[in-house]
Amino acid sequence: MSSHEITDIPIRDDMIRLGQLLKLASLVGDGVEAADLIKNGLVLVNGEIDERRGRQLHDGDTVTVGGETVRINTPK
Repeated sequence: MSSHEITDIPIRDDMIRLGQLLKLASLVGDGVEAADLIKNGLVLVNGEIDERRGRQLHDGDTVTVGGETVRINTPK
């Protein structure tokens, strides 16, 4: 995947927490890895560093880790 592509990640509800999304999108292997990346400022939410593992993400929010970007898609 090039750094210009955004992968849409569908979720069932209208919100997902950052740590959960990283696992759902297979950007990390487990919650410990997610926590480490977030704590070390390696996760961007909507283009800005966010160090809150419990950050609530909603439809259209983007998350970038290691050059991979995903976008939240919620049911309409």
